[in-house]
Amino acid sequence: MVIQRVTLDDALAIGRLVADFRVELNSYRGIRSEPNAREGEAEIVECLNASYPAWAAVAGGEYAGYILCKVDGSCVWVEHLFVRREHRRSGVASRLFAKAEELAASHGEDTVFNCIHPNNCGVIAFLKKHGYTVLNLIEIRKPYAAEALTGKIKVADCEFDY
Repeated sequence: MVIQRVTLDDALAIGRLVADFRVELNSYRGIRSEPNAREGEAEIVECLNASYPAWAAVAGGEYAGYILCKVDGSCVWVEHLFVRREHRRSGVASRLFAKAEELAASHGEDTVFNCIHPNNCGVIAFLKKHGYTVLNLIEIRKPYAAEALTGKIKVADCEFDY
């Protein structure tokens, strides 16, 4: 496996992965969708043009996954981390995540910030395995019109609809 920096020349191929990433994120909210490679390509091009650093893993001659980061001052945020199902649990995510941690270190930081959907148990377990255990932020919003909230989440003494 090779980890390479993503450039605009890679946008079409990475755009397909971005489209799959979006489908997976939708699934955590109970939304069924189809991948839209054109939208994925446009998203990755926009991010690369905004100087978001990104790396891709190439295994067996195909793109196995990618990571996209945003640098805000000295803070590094992982915006996307996606590995194709057939390449999961083979070290791809760890190798990609190491690039984000190297980027953070180059800015004098010893952590990477991650915004994760609460239903994304796979990534939450991955992050815990890599020592990420501090709940840092909570995103709170009003319910969408006609949104069916089916659960509750408790953080400290606060309970939230979910």
